[in-house]
Amino acid sequence: MSGTDHPVATIDAAPLLASPGVISVVEALASVERDVRFVGGCVRDLLVDRDIADIDVATPDTPEEVTRLLEDRGIKVVPTGLSHGTVTAVVEGRGIEVTTLRVDVATDGRHAEVAFTGDWQADAARRDFTINAMSLRPSGDLFDYFGGRGDLADGRVRFVGDAAGRIAEDRLRVLRYFRFLAHYGHGVPDRQAMAACASARSCLGRLAAERIQSELFGLLGAPHPLPALDLMASSGVLENVLPEANELTTLGALTGIDDRDPVRRLAALTPAAGAAVARRLRCSKAVRRRLSRLAPPALALESDWPVPDQRQALYDLGAQTFRDLVLLAWAADRTWKASRWRAMLDTVARWENPRFPLRGRDVLAAGIRPGPEVKAILGDVEAWWRREDFRPDRASCLERLAATAGRTT
Repeated sequence: MSGTDHPVATIDAAPLLASPGVISVVEALASVERDVRFVGGCVRDLLVDRDIADIDVATPDTPEEVTRLLEDRGIKVVPTGLSHGTVTAVVEGRGIEVTTLRVDVATDGRHAEVAFTGDWQADAARRDFTINAMSLRPSGDLFDYFGGRGDLADGRVRFVGDAAGRIAEDRLRVLRYFRFLAHYGHGVPDRQAMAACASARSCLGRLAAERIQSELFGLLGAPHPLPALDLMASSGVLENVLPEANELTTLGALTGIDDRDPVRRLAALTPAAGAAVARRLRCSKAVRRRLSRLAPPALALESDWPVPDQRQALYDLGAQTFRDLVLLAWAADRTWKASRWRAMLDTVARWENPRFPLRGRDVLAAGIRPGPEVKAILGDVEAWWRREDFRPDRASCLERLAATAGRTT
């Protein structure tokens, strides 16, 4: 431990120790001689009273020593990143990453070669932003070597050290900067950070598509991503990673009415190219299918659509696709017919997908020989059932089938 290593404040660490599993990990690693601290996002989010997704712990002990200490307490250990000093303690069905303090000895713009250290400040110095470089003892002692607590309170996202140098170590930090700006930033952005991001924009095409996708989706999932996207556009970064983004106004409107769904927001931002973007960014098949259903010539909705027509579209498209289309159409609507769009969303919320009561075997039982006619007759009856707003039950459909089959024999 550094001789000048003193806490800047004492805060309540209880929310991080609410789980017996976390307590067991901390107790296994901490002692009078051993300093163990919470680090990274869990400390940051504790300070701003946000939900804490993951808990990360750091210690000067080597991965081998960490593994021994945890296993001595009966805690399962997974060697998730030994070359970078990280193991994962599995408790209560969740993973807690435990990482040995480290410093970078070589970087290539994507990966770093590290060496272990006992210096907490040196470890914090390798982190990307000041708001992510704080650490917290279980006792509540807060360590903040680079002013992260003040930056967090002021809505300022600032690199640790020289912004250009930190980006040169890992170019993904350009996109990470804008993601954190979307979630934690407000006010005037850090001038040095913006200049460094703009200077590095031409290098972003070399990043792996999956890494770009992860950062973009993380940004789009922010409560209000538009200010960060505007800054990406003005700095030239956006056109280098998402040149198809041409509907910032529609996205801005969508963020006021949707549930922070990044896939739908991508569709709003790139209305004519969402599916192509998803392929380029190597999104999952499910995401690609969803975006292809929302791209032109997708169903064009109007706010005054009759409810029966809405129900027909729901039957054809499914609730998720129809809801996506309603929200996207509402966001693009400049007439402010909010009550009508809300009524359509209410229709979606009440929708229970009806099941057509008949099958091909029912047509065969009516005396129709196997062949194309079976499908045609079944389709005629289903079309009638749909015109009746899905109300006819099986008995009524069988009566309609008998009448239809009688006309064809």
